[in-house]
Amino acid sequence: MSVFWLLVIIGVLAMVGLALGRRKAIASASGDARDLHSLPAYYGVNVALFVAAPALLVMAAWMVLQPMLVESRAAVTIPETSYSSVGELSLLMADVRRVANGLNVAVERGIISADDARNMDVDATNVREQLADVGVAIGTEVDAITLTAAQRYRNIDARGDVAMTIVVLLLAVGGFALTYMRTNKDYRARNSVETAILALLIAASTIAILTTVGIILSMLFETLNFFEQYPASEFFFSTTWNPSFSGRGGSSELGLLPLLWGTLYISLIALLFAVPIGLFSAIYLSEYANKRFRSIAKPLLEVLAGIPTIVYGLFALITVGPLLRDAIASPLGLGNNASSVMTAGLVMGIMLIPFVSSLSDDIINAVPQAMRDGSYGLGATQSETIRQVIVPAALPGIVGAILLAASRAIGETMIVVLGAGAAAKIDVNPFEAMTTVTVKIVSQLTGDTDFSSPETLVAFALGLTLFVITLGLNVLALFIVRRYREQYE
Repeated sequence: MSVFWLLVIIGVLAMVGLALGRRKAIASASGDARDLHSLPAYYGVNVALFVAAPALLVMAAWMVLQPMLVESRAAVTIPETSYSSVGELSLLMADVRRVANGLNVAVERGIISADDARNMDVDATNVREQLADVGVAIGTEVDAITLTAAQRYRNIDARGDVAMTIVVLLLAVGGFALTYMRTNKDYRARNSVETAILALLIAASTIAILTTVGIILSMLFETLNFFEQYPASEFFFSTTWNPSFSGRGGSSELGLLPLLWGTLYISLIALLFAVPIGLFSAIYLSEYANKRFRSIAKPLLEVLAGIPTIVYGLFALITVGPLLRDAIASPLGLGNNASSVMTAGLVMGIMLIPFVSSLSDDIINAVPQAMRDGSYGLGATQSETIRQVIVPAALPGIVGAILLAASRAIGETMIVVLGAGAAAKIDVNPFEAMTTVTVKIVSQLTGDTDFSSPETLVAFALGLTLFVITLGLNVLALFIVRRYREQYE
């Protein structure tokens, strides 16, 4: 049974439980809801929760774990002589999955029977042609080893789907039967519902934490694999970035410093542009503007935050880059590139304005009015009050907003790709093309890559380095903001 129909059955059963649970509770109190321990709705919600929650949680976990188990069981059929590295095994398993999916499509369309899919000649080398003749495209050559593994993959996956259907339906029906039988006027339905919801909230927060831990560990393990093949000292301190995908990286130079320099340089220009404009606009909107102007200007300013970064990148490529080249760079003899650090930095600064402005505006508005009144009472003007009272009081929060904007700038990709170019070098000329860590992560993982080579694994080292930098900025920002809140709330 497909996942869609499983969800439909669980949803219908939960709705039935919602209605029947409430009805039975009222009936057990002889129609007088005042005799119930909890409100009538709690009894129905209790039944619906115990129908849906266990079944959906098990189904979600099953859908995550089954592909990993199926792939490991199918990989056993591939002889070790067929591959020389983990990367080659991954490529073989990708072919296995494609063939298995092709067989599934052929069976679902009724082109071949399930028995034919299981008993297809494993000695044939033209499985792709056989399936293409019946309308199923595989897109790769298939040998006997791949076909055998694909058939095993498909059989184990099918048995797993059947087992999941049975287990999920049993949990849903069992939850319905158990909670419906326990429903009566003395049952503490409210306590049960609140406990179940608390458990769901804890599970959700745990999943979020485990997801973060999983991301970190996945990058960490691949980074360690990279450092087993490439010296860490050369990665962190070399000033040359020149990857070569020939000979498994024998001539590659994978230095981090040029990428880190480009990242910090572009981010610095973006912040130098965004922070003054964002901060001044926040001060004006919070202290000078009337309510009517503020109600119009603030939403218009925040529209900038909703524009996709690819649009900003096109704006940098088509408009800002040529304008800076023709108006400044070429006349001053600083370069003839439309793609430059200045182009990406200015456009990225435009993107960051609403981050700085909105956060700073909220922080300035949070300064107690008593501090303003006290300053006015001492004879200070409005501008003096802003300079000497409001901004110093809001400074920790403003600094936190700037650091959050900096972490956003460091992680940007599309604007850099289209606006700054792809040259990995260390140069102080802002009108030269450079690149960032995020751009090289994308380029190293694009195309037909070998995940056992340092040229591909370096992307994980770059990602982990960027993660550490942005994590440090976010932690620093949160620390500053929390200290601010503790002081003024």
